[in-house]
Amino acid sequence: MSTFIGNIEARLDEKGRIFVPAGYRKILGEEQSRRIVMRRDTDNECLIFYPESVWNRKVEALRQALDEWDPEDQMLLMQFMADAETLEPDTQGRVLLQKKNLETIGAKQDVLFVGMLDRFALWNPAKFEEKKLDNRELADRIRLKMRKSHE
Repeated sequence: MSTFIGNIEARLDEKGRIFVPAGYRKILGEEQSRRIVMRRDTDNECLIFYPESVWNRKVEALRQALDEWDPEDQMLLMQFMADAETLEPDTQGRVLLQKKNLETIGAKQDVLFVGMLDRFALWNPAKFEEKKLDNRELADRIRLKMRKSHE
């Protein structure tokens, strides 16, 4: 499977629809299903979009990690799933985003798609700029993570 990379600026239309970038649509086209699962991120003010097959693998891994008879685990699963919805791009490659989700990320008109390998995110561009690390800190953190992975 190809990977979602880069960052692409886009604009919402007056109805809250957004064109999924052509390169991302091409990757989605490699899937058996064109459907995308969108979920509000738990840590950042952005929306995460998963090809349906990737979503299914991640949810199955979560389900395996939880005890279905434990009330706390049940609540974790319910909350996680409650913030998700399935989207299917129209014939022009647009998806309709609910107003509540756009408000969650503070999106008015301009948005930013950010690739995340097997999924991609949608940000308010200003919030992404605020949140991202400067180049020096990014390099230091990547170096540290890579050292840990080789120990």
